[in-house]
Amino acid sequence: MKKQTAGRDSLGEFAPQFAALNDDVLFGEVWSKEEELSARDRSLITCSALLAMGAPQLEAHLKIAKENGVSKKEISALITHLAFYAGWPKAWSAFSVAKEIFD
Repeated sequence: MKKQTAGRDSLGEFAPQFAALNDDVLFGEVWSKEEELSARDRSLITCSALLAMGAPQLEAHLKIAKENGVSKKEISALITHLAFYAGWPKAWSAFSVAKEIFD
């Protein structure tokens, strides 16, 4: 997995501790434990959670999911499945973003 710098790039001066936790702990330690969960599986889990919350970070994580080997067919199935649990409007919104990334 490539080294994450989004926290420092976006918030390094404003919130250095949060930026370090994002880059070093969340992505540096948690995401790197591929013997527990692959990056692909973590992407599916993360996209599911972000979709359910309606979080704007879904777009960035859909891009990461694609990089981690999640296919268009799989992301479509994930969003369709979650529509029944997270809400139809959230699924519609997620499809709008996913189409741009996976097409």
